[in-house]
This record gives sequence, C-alpha cells and structure tokens, in this order.
Amino acid sequence: MMAPSRLSLRRQLLLWLLLPQLVLWAGGGLLTYRIALSYAEKGIDQSLTQSVRALARQVKPVGSGLLIDFPRAAQDVLEQDPDDRISYMVSSPPGQFLLGNQRLPPPAQPPLVAGDPVFYGGVLDGRPLRIVALDLSYGEASAPQILRVQVGKGLAVQQRIARELVADMLVPLLALGVLLSLLVYGGIRRGLAPLTRLTAQLENRSVNALSPIGMTQAPSEVHALVLAINGLLDEVARSVHQEKRFINDAAHQLRTPLAGLISQVELAQRETADPVLGARLNKVLTGAERSAHLVHQLLTLARTETTARRESLDLAALAREVAREWTPKAVAAGVDLGFEGEEHRTIQGDALQLREALANLIDNALRYTPRGSAVTLRVEAAGAQTRLSVEDNGPGLSDEDRAHVFQRFWRASEQPGGCGLGLAIVREIARRHGGDATVEPVAPRGLRVVLTLA
Repeated sequence: MMAPSRLSLRRQLLLWLLLPQLVLWAGGGLLTYRIALSYAEKGIDQSLTQSVRALARQVKPVGSGLLIDFPRAAQDVLEQDPDDRISYMVSSPPGQFLLGNQRLPPPAQPPLVAGDPVFYGGVLDGRPLRIVALDLSYGEASAPQILRVQVGKGLAVQQRIARELVADMLVPLLALGVLLSLLVYGGIRRGLAPLTRLTAQLENRSVNALSPIGMTQAPSEVHALVLAINGLLDEVARSVHQEKRFINDAAHQLRTPLAGLISQVELAQRETADPVLGARLNKVLTGAERSAHLVHQLLTLARTETTARRESLDLAALAREVAREWTPKAVAAGVDLGFEGEEHRTIQGDALQLREALANLIDNALRYTPRGSAVTLRVEAAGAQTRLSVEDNGPGLSDEDRAHVFQRFWRASEQPGGCGLGLAIVREIARRHGGDATVEPVAPRGLRVVLTLA
C-alpha cells in the first residue's frame, strides 16, 4: 500500500500519457490558428488586389489630367458590408487626396514600383487594417506623374475566418482526444488489474498466512514481483518454523532443569533444621521460581508473536472455565473471584492465547490486591466487538503508572514474583485478535484491564 502523499502508479501513467496529449492539442490549436490567419490573409490580399485594380481602372489619364469614372453602384459595392467596411483613397501625387472615403496611411517604404501592389498594415480610427497600395504613372513620358490607389480592409473578417477554421478543426480533435483518453484510461486500468488483485490478496491475508501467492493471468513484470514475494514468504516461513523449533527446544531445556531445581530446593528445605541454611534455601527457591515464571512468560510472549490460530469459540464459557481454575488460588489469597456478563458470546479467536491472557490478568490481580478484595471477570458486547475485562478493587495505579503499564519488563511494584511481561503479553494477544488492551481506573479505587476483541 502506498502512502497518501504520493501519486499512485495509475495517476502517474495517466499524467504522463494525457498531459503530452493536452500539450499537443493546445500547440496544434495555436499552430492551426496561425495557419488559418495566414490563409485568411492570402484570401484578403487577393480580394484587395482585385479591388485596387478595379478601382485603378476607373481612373483614366486624359492628356495631362485624369478622368475619374467611379459610379455610385461601384462605390456601394465597396461599402456594402457595414461591419467590415472597405476604405479606399486615390491620390496624385501620392498623399494628395483626390477621391475616397478615408485618408489611408501611406506605405512604410515608398516609392513603390509602378504597377506592383504592395501590402502593409495600418491603423485607422483605432481599427487595424490590411492595406494595399498601387502606384500608376500617367501623363507625358518626359514628365510622368504618379497616381496612387489605396484600398484597406479591416482584419475582423480574417480573424473570424481563422477562428471558424480553428473551431472546425479543434472540435473534432477534442472529441478524438476524449475518446483517446478513455481508451488510455481503460488500457491503464486493464494493465494494472493484476497489481490490484495482488494488492487485494496481500491486504486480505492474515499476518501468519505464509503460503505462496497465486497469479495465473498477469504480465511478466507482475509475475516477477509475485515470484519475489513468494520467495520472501518462503524465507519467512522457514524462519518462523526454525523459531518455533527453538521455542519448543528452549521450553524443554529450560523448564525441566528449573523444575528439578525447585523440587530439590523444596526437599532440602524440608530436610534441614538449620535456620540460616533454610533462609538461604528460601532465597534460592524464590529465585528459581522467579526464573521459571520469567521463562514461561518469555516463551508465551514468543508464541503470541508468531502464532494466532483463529477459530470459533464461546468467550463467555472460556472465561467462566478460567475463573473456576483460579478459584482455589483466589480462596488461598483471600480474594473473591467471580464472573459477570453474557451467558454466551461467540468470537473468532485462539482459545490458548485468550486463556493465557486471562491467566495473566487474574494472576496480576491476585498478586497485587490485598486480602478481602474482589476480582471480577466480565464478557460483554460492544457493538460488533467484544469486551473482555478483569476488574479489581485493589490499590490501583496512578495516571503516570498507567501510561507505562504495557511496556515490557516495566513493573509498578517491587513485590517479588513478577517479571513485567504479563500485561505486555495481554496487549499482544489482544492485537493478534484485531483489537487492543487498555487500563481504566475504577471508582472509588481499583483497576480494570479491558481487552477489545474484533
């Protein structure tokens, strides 16, 4: 599972595949707009060329003068579009107004070659124009004169044509881009489906499921990843098996000598009458019992960290059974041990581990509560979860001590017999069952340890 702060592989692939497509689409639109402007400008230039030559034919040299034959009908043709009105001007010499509806700016680089139209841009009344100028010579050859005919047309038509061309091209391209994006998304989703199935298999596995992962239909890259994971699972399975063998061997090698030592010390205590030797033997017995208890707790902790076999069980019946088993010790300690709660409560759990957790909690309660106290086991529903608790009315713990109570080898009391692992084992077992363990104060005094089980 990937961290939320990082982009998923699917998003990265979509980004790197669709972002260039978007850039190309935008670049293509800009290039198309430029090309459309160029072609529209060529069309306008052709129209202006025809208009300026037609207007020039209406001005005829007569001797040393000019005859302007420009009927009203021709003028109406030039000015027929009110939104994109054509401006024209006839001048001779160039710049001296003879005829027209506007005074047009001259070209930037006169003089012009006679008979060749020149195109340039200009601004008239704040409106950009495309202007063509045509110079013609007339009069006697010894003293020729220049006649300049200018026709200008606004760029609105050019820009409108360019926009229409771009729209006509980009809208189909956009539709094709959307279709391509859907195909790309579908391809990425199909391509990453084996990874999604692999993720689901890993997420749904329990921590102790070390069997190989099966992937029948997947690309070679995913197969390589599955093979690597299966190799790792195989190594972990071998390591867990070796650890279990070590735990079993250690249990046999450590428990047997310690049990024999305790038995020999107890025999020696009964056979000796020397008080000094008896006190020393009592210290040896206390140390041996503490060592045996520590070995038992360490082996139990190791087992809870490597094994969690979940099966259907009646937690209420299990708690009552454990309470009955500990009743003789509770009576000997002067403690009232009882059970409250539901008659039956079925959960999925490991009976051996839950029995060990209850034994640790009851042992702690009997060990640290004075005579005349009461210890109560409870099993109750908490929504979809189950609460298993052991409550006593002993001295309890301070707020500071409750913050450290689940730490390994931490002890709130120097009273002999404990090793500081009981509650750490209880929390580990609760977490192995999809829950957790907490401690709560009891009013007016006492302590409650609660296991919340899924």
